[in-house]
Amino acid sequence: MDQPAQDLPILLFDSGVGGLTVLGELRELLPQAPVIYAADMAGLPYGAKSEAEIAARVAGLLGRMAERYQPRLICIACNTASTIALGMVRDVLETPIVGTVPAIKPAAKMTRTGVIGLLGTEATMRQAYVDELEREFVGDCTLLRYGANNLVALGEAKLRGESVDVDDVARAAAGLVLQNHGERLDTVILACTHFPLLEDELRQAFGEGVAFIHGAEGIARRIVSLTEGQDFARSAPDFAVGTGELADFQRLAPAFARYGIDDLRAF
Repeated sequence: MDQPAQDLPILLFDSGVGGLTVLGELRELLPQAPVIYAADMAGLPYGAKSEAEIAARVAGLLGRMAERYQPRLICIACNTASTIALGMVRDVLETPIVGTVPAIKPAAKMTRTGVIGLLGTEATMRQAYVDELEREFVGDCTLLRYGANNLVALGEAKLRGESVDVDDVARAAAGLVLQNHGERLDTVILACTHFPLLEDELRQAFGEGVAFIHGAEGIARRIVSLTEGQDFARSAPDFAVGTGELADFQRLAPAFARYGIDDLRAF
């Protein structure tokens, strides 16, 4: 395979800003890699949309972004988009694609009580892909699922610098522990890239005995693996693009600046 140009970027795509958790891990492993962060702010939240709507939207946007930016690799840093649209996007694009899947396999190895919680959007919870992961990796454990769409908005609010009440986070996630066997829950999978933004609040809500796991580090390692041997060099600073109103997107400038991105543009 031909060596890609050094300044070809990695494109990180998310429905909003939850993918910054993946960007943070990627910066640790590949600090020299040029990155474009793409946020579908106009489509947020994905978790309440139909599968057909999400698949069409994600495939259409990524097709246009691939044509415009010529990325060396695309990461769909969104569990909902990945579990629904990953196969379709891989079918229509020649660019290597890394998806985001719930960390069910490592959670099953971590649990001591045998009860695991899966916390994501409602759309992610009902996907056959999640059923397949459960059949393959859960074994004798019990997997409790709960779609907590409201945590997405709370994560976005926290990233904007707004105050987030632990009680609001607890109410949004309470449906997980109120299920049968919920009192034995000791491991929670954060199956939405927005949710690690609220990990401190979730720890307070669930208590000391519950461990949390998410896939951001694993996704970053997968990107490193797929780009092994490639050269990286920036010809310009990294930037972010967002759908919808640019003024609304630019309100997130302080959050992006913490990840080394100062240039926010409309897509």
